[in-house]
Amino acid sequence: MIASNPNSNLLIDRFGRQITYVRLSVTDRCDLRCVYCMAEDMTFVPRAQLLTLEEMFRLGKAFVAMGVDKLRITGGEPLVRRNILKLFQDLGQLEGLRDLTLTTNGTQLARYAKELKAAGVTRINISLDTLDPARFHALTRLGDINKVLEGIDAALAAGFQRIKLNAVVLKNRNHDEVADLVNFAHERGMDMTFIEEMPLGVIGEHDRAEAFYSSDEILRDLRTTMQLEEMAEKTGGPARYFRRDGGTARVGFISPHSHNFCDTCNRVRVTAEGRLLLCLGQEHSLDLRRVLRANPTDDFRVREALHQAMEIKPQGHEFNLQAAQPMIFRHMSATGG
Repeated sequence: MIASNPNSNLLIDRFGRQITYVRLSVTDRCDLRCVYCMAEDMTFVPRAQLLTLEEMFRLGKAFVAMGVDKLRITGGEPLVRRNILKLFQDLGQLEGLRDLTLTTNGTQLARYAKELKAAGVTRINISLDTLDPARFHALTRLGDINKVLEGIDAALAAGFQRIKLNAVVLKNRNHDEVADLVNFAHERGMDMTFIEEMPLGVIGEHDRAEAFYSSDEILRDLRTTMQLEEMAEKTGGPARYFRRDGGTARVGFISPHSHNFCDTCNRVRVTAEGRLLLCLGQEHSLDLRRVLRANPTDDFRVREALHQAMEIKPQGHEFNLQAAQPMIFRHMSATGG
């Protein structure tokens, strides 16, 4: 085990919120082109500008030394990054890291699920917005749903602590499938979480305000066929969870517009090129790549930079679906989904 001291120099922002959760993007590239995440013709970050896997591990180690106990590896699609298993294996050894998780589109899980479990990954979130093959192809622009379904089966067989499906719901695109998605997940012992679309990056597939379908609307639709009671306990993330029919099956909602969760924010994001994003919906950030490369053997300077960044973490985002242009021009794939 790699020793760390999670009680040393905790990351606490100027509003008294302790950072215990970091989302680390390992690539902005993906083998899909989901309409709410990417433009059809994307310009990706040149590979030379990406953090190396070794630099990502240094950051992960520094965060855990400062009290972070949950790391989520994101992208783009994380599993398209070359040699990515080495990063999971290294992070999985960090003492004090309670939760090493992955967000994925599922297309590579049939190949990697067993090795990810062996590396120490505890939980996986899999994006699945529809069960209809034609809709899936339209929403992802080039995806084959069968690869994702095979990946889900492989993840279930590998035996992770928890597997959750995530769906971004768009009006008149997939909002009529919410009950089917819940049933699909619960029949297989998985949670289901619905996410309101984030207004990040310029897209041309739909009008975001017109396509917006709120968590309250989804909850209303679901309650026509099932009983859902809100759970009092919190998971440490942005989702509100509801228990279904008095059992253990859960439905979650991530609602940055209709139910703002900024007051309890406990997380930051690191983009694949090493930019520390202190808020999903603001541009407050720090260039960690510069810090890492200026101090190749001095992790104290890295921890010092992280501590100083807490002074500029904003109180919350200011998402506005009615704006003519998005306030944030980076796409979700570049942010770290």
